[in-house]
Amino acid sequence: MGSEVVVVHAREEPPDAWSAAVFLAGPTPRTPDVPSWRPEAVGELRARWRHPGRLVVFVPEHRHDRYEDYTDQVEWEERCLHLSDEVLFYVPRDLKTMPAFTTNVEWGMWHDSGRVVFGAPPDAPKNSYLRHYADKYGVPTAGDLPGTVAAALERIGAGAPRSGGECAVPLLVWRTEPFQRWYGAQRAAGNTLCGARVVWRHGDHWALRVRMHVAAEDRIKDNEIVLSRPDVGVVALYRRGATLDDTTVVLVREFRGPAATPDGFVHELPGGSARGPRAADPRAMAAAELAEETGLVLDAARLRPHGERQLTATLSAHRAHLFSAEITEPELARLRAAAGPHGVAADGERTHIEITTFGALLRDGSADWSTLGMLTQALVDD
Repeated sequence: MGSEVVVVHAREEPPDAWSAAVFLAGPTPRTPDVPSWRPEAVGELRARWRHPGRLVVFVPEHRHDRYEDYTDQVEWEERCLHLSDEVLFYVPRDLKTMPAFTTNVEWGMWHDSGRVVFGAPPDAPKNSYLRHYADKYGVPTAGDLPGTVAAALERIGAGAPRSGGECAVPLLVWRTEPFQRWYGAQRAAGNTLCGARVVWRHGDHWALRVRMHVAAEDRIKDNEIVLSRPDVGVVALYRRGATLDDTTVVLVREFRGPAATPDGFVHELPGGSARGPRAADPRAMAAAELAEETGLVLDAARLRPHGERQLTATLSAHRAHLFSAEITEPELARLRAAAGPHGVAADGERTHIEITTFGALLRDGSADWSTLGMLTQALVDD
């Protein structure tokens, strides 16, 4: 497949497949005698797009004339903004001919989305506020149109072929391993993604509202939310007792915003996620998280694997990799003597060690069902 650039003007239907999509956001001339900056932007995109596949460029100007129906225009722009992999903001503001009032609003809606670039001539007035938030959120910036186009295409790279409802998943989500694993499972089940919209994103955490055709039921299921974050490595530490109820178990207590427990803390197995090379080895990741959250350093070889599963399959696509280790009496004594706090303070993490028995944990209601389930799996497998 060769390179192709398809321009979609205001109120025109997007194609049903592409490798990348860019929306040209910025001021539109108010009168026909004022030239638009967008034809030059399209020319730059045509000249620079050399990857196999189709690049779609959304131009919020009518192909032949100014749009007539304001409501239809706004709805088209909203739809295509959400379809775009990158929203290219170029703001050659002129207070008389292109004041860019609507651009200010759009920038406020998209500046922290993780898929915008910002450009403006150095002498364009009233852009300081926009530049401030570009700097604050690490948005790529440029002082001219070619540089702005280059910044957008650098983030897009070669894009990724998508069709149908897949086109609604922007590259910053599409390229993540959790999305590909979730989507791969859905396709293996025969289900089809009919549409999607990013409703939230923070770093490598994201939430999609998805519309799926459920093959087994031959129906469309709408407004499902798929939440994801990097996978976690979790360790169940225990010391066998005379009975399962008497078995000593180790948890950590940590403040988490969603907790609805009497003390406002979660009571869970030590564990967490990682970035970079450590994330590729769940056992090493679990051992490192155990050390951070409890101070107990164990050789990763001591951690026995129990597999991986979703934690909350009705909401979250990420998985927990469960490991366990039976600890010695001296190790248990060290944990009792160093209850905390532990954790990575720079990340706002503060954990305290809690030592109890499996029976007491079943009865006191402090741990959630996921924690109880993982702990039960580890102890049953022992």
